[in-house]
Amino acid sequence: MNAVLLNAYGDVDQLMCTEVSTPKPSAGEVLVKVSGTSLNPVDWKIRAGHLKEVLPLQLPVILGRDVAGTIVAIAPDVTRFKVGDKVLGLVNHSYAEFLTAKAEDLALIPEGLDMDQAAVIPLVALTGAQLIEKGVQPKAGDRVLVTGALGAVGRTAIYIAKLHGALVIAGVRKNQKAEAQVLEADQIIALDDDREIAGLAEVDALADTVGGPTIDKLLPKLKKDGVLGTVLGKPSAAGQFAIRVSEVWAQPDAKRLAELADDVLAGDLVIPIGKRFKLGEIREAQTSAEKGGTGKVLITP
Repeated sequence: MNAVLLNAYGDVDQLMCTEVSTPKPSAGEVLVKVSGTSLNPVDWKIRAGHLKEVLPLQLPVILGRDVAGTIVAIAPDVTRFKVGDKVLGLVNHSYAEFLTAKAEDLALIPEGLDMDQAAVIPLVALTGAQLIEKGVQPKAGDRVLVTGALGAVGRTAIYIAKLHGALVIAGVRKNQKAEAQVLEADQIIALDDDREIAGLAEVDALADTVGGPTIDKLLPKLKKDGVLGTVLGKPSAAGQFAIRVSEVWAQPDAKRLAELADDVLAGDLVIPIGKRFKLGEIREAQTSAEKGGTGKVLITP
């Protein structure tokens, strides 16, 4: 099968599309024919070596966390799926034509949801949901500020926080404020405008997907004993404040993923696709994703 190997840490030239052996499912696993995967920031951060201390890998390795595809083989002990089922999941090694995954990490794609859309959901939707439900844990009426609100994780966090009855503030760039109206947040604030931050009333919680200087500016706006939920690790400045910090790292959750996929199908949760590439164009795809922008980058075989 064709797959993309990361041969060494570095720039996109370390990614090579090549022929490798098709894996076989072990106990509890299924073999999935990949219809699509998508790029996430963790992909290019791993490639560049930024995470090698916390996520050590045995190189060469196939990257990729999202999958939508069709089950083509199952281990004898797997009973919840059958050959031909269309599934999505938060997995490993999805920059490939086939992959093996734990059956328990996969969910059926709801009828009517196309494969391309399913392929961009898993990591970002689970991250956004877990950021709110496990990290922030808002009560009805809590004021929750979500940074990076137009990103896929931020969009999901806003959607989930509103389901929990929170009053949601969407944090975006100044030039994104008009576009951010689609999020239907209770308030929109430009996080690159110090005057807007200065005028922001105290919040009960921050759901951070941006980090860096932005979160440092926002911490004084978090009430005493408030909570900072973050997908980027505890910021060094957090120690100066009487707050609770909850670090969230996405975990597979097939049941929750199935619910989120239903929400996407219904149009209640929108995860836009920004650009599309073929597997052999992985260098161009990662370069594009690393530059940022609205919408997921989809990869198809």
